[in-house]
Parts: sequence; structure tokens; C-alpha cells
Amino acid sequence: MTDETPETGGEASRDVPPDHLSVHPASPHFDAEVLQRGVGIRFKDRVRTDIEEYSISEGWVRVQAGKTVDRKGNPLTIKLTGPVEAWFEDLGEDPPVARKDR
Repeated sequence: MTDETPETGGEASRDVPPDHLSVHPASPHFDAEVLQRGVGIRFKDRVRTDIEEYSISEGWVRVQAGKTVDRKGNPLTIKLTGPVEAWFEDLGEDPPVARKDR
């Protein structure tokens, strides 16, 4: 018997980002280890660097709405819908891409 627990997703699942990810530490979808690797996002066939949160399966991203902030100082965001693709930037050229099957 070993002390190691088998990973459910295996090696391939560690090479694609999660389905839902947020950059805000208060969010339940925040994952610092994943964000440190660097996640690239393509939304509507355009690479975006201003994404606050995304969901691949639901097909939406949240982006900051200008410089507007709420009363607690957090940026106000808007939800945009469309095809979302994500990949880890630390894997170099032609990394595995997480996308919703059409």
C-alpha cells in the first residue's frame, strides 16, 4: 500500500486550464497555482489579457468596465458571451487548448 493518491485526471488534465477560473482571491474559482503558470485566453478569436474571470463550458468572460469601481474599491465587471479558449502559457508553442466542443 502506498501513501500516494492517484490523480483522477492524469497528466493530460494538468496541461489544460480549469473550466472556470477567477483572478480574485475571494472567489471560489480562484487558484493561485494555476494563475502562476500563466493562462492565455482567446475570446471570439482574439487573444485577451484583460479577463477577470472566465467559464469555458458556459461560454462567457468577465472584463473590467473601464475604471469604475464599487464602494469597496473593487472593479465593476461586465459579462461578455461567446466562444472561450484557454491554455497554459508556460507550455510554449502549440499547447493543449481547453475549449467547449461545438
